[in-house]
Amino acid sequence: MEVATKVEKTKQLEDAARLALTSCMGLKKGENLLVVTDEPLEEIGQAFYRVGREMGAEAVLALMPPRSGNGVEPPAPLAAAMKAADVVMIPTSKSLSHTQARKEACKSGARVASMPGITVEMMARTLVADYQKVAEVNERIAKVLTQGKRAHLTSPAGTDLVMSLEGRAGDPDSGLYLEKGIFGNLPAGEVYTAPLEGTSEGILVIDGAMSGVGIVDSPIRMKVEKGYAVSIEGGSSAKSLEKLIEIHGKEARNIAELGIGTNPKAILTGLVLEDEKVLGTAHVAIGNNATFGGVVNVPSHLDGILLNPTLEVDGTFILKGGQLVI
Repeated sequence: MEVATKVEKTKQLEDAARLALTSCMGLKKGENLLVVTDEPLEEIGQAFYRVGREMGAEAVLALMPPRSGNGVEPPAPLAAAMKAADVVMIPTSKSLSHTQARKEACKSGARVASMPGITVEMMARTLVADYQKVAEVNERIAKVLTQGKRAHLTSPAGTDLVMSLEGRAGDPDSGLYLEKGIFGNLPAGEVYTAPLEGTSEGILVIDGAMSGVGIVDSPIRMKVEKGYAVSIEGGSSAKSLEKLIEIHGKEARNIAELGIGTNPKAILTGLVLEDEKVLGTAHVAIGNNATFGGVVNVPSHLDGILLNPTLEVDGTFILKGGQLVI
């Protein structure tokens, strides 16, 4: 029974890896595939490597010690290898998404997918989504966000937040990384934008999960004034959030992101990589938005997930009570 379970698990991983490499990355026979992983996620890295070889790619598996934190650069030889690859898959316990090594790889034309903190279960569950359909939905939502001027977000838990979107584009993270130099996360399935700094006003209640905290023990209630979360109240989850941001000062309280989850395979697990993709949820992040159209650059970006939200932009509803209606 144990052997059968292990075999089944391996097949699930390889099926998910195959879909990601074909549909999401467009890997072709003869291309240079580099799989970057670390010791905690080696099993997942091995699956991508095996499938890449089966597909006829020139596959290389690079195993490194875990980085000390998100955004810490990989070893120099690995950074050089990333620049030489056509496709780079990065299942690691700490994120390389915002490293210079990743940016330089994309500049050199690599197609890069980052999967920080992905688990075996998450990979098997979410990478088999129909990303073509996700992309179609995402494009419609992104158009509304890009053209929108005023967003109004509410939820049964008590959220009542307004924000300006003027001059800010909606970014569809659809999981299709088929062009040279393109980068994104897997699993994918969200659309997000950076609200105009200083314009968010109202109450934000996080009743799903929070980056760095996990699934909340009780709702985290934030009072938002002039674009900042000026107070954070709730149980132990709220206290944990305060500890995470207090060392970074006021800018870590900036209302940085408005996002909508669009992946029908994603579920709430307490891991933000998947949580923010759950279909029918919204998320609002505090902190850094400089990497996607904003001007606040602080070493903190924490997403909070709202359950059953309603989101209206200039009279057009994107979500109604947790149902995608656009």
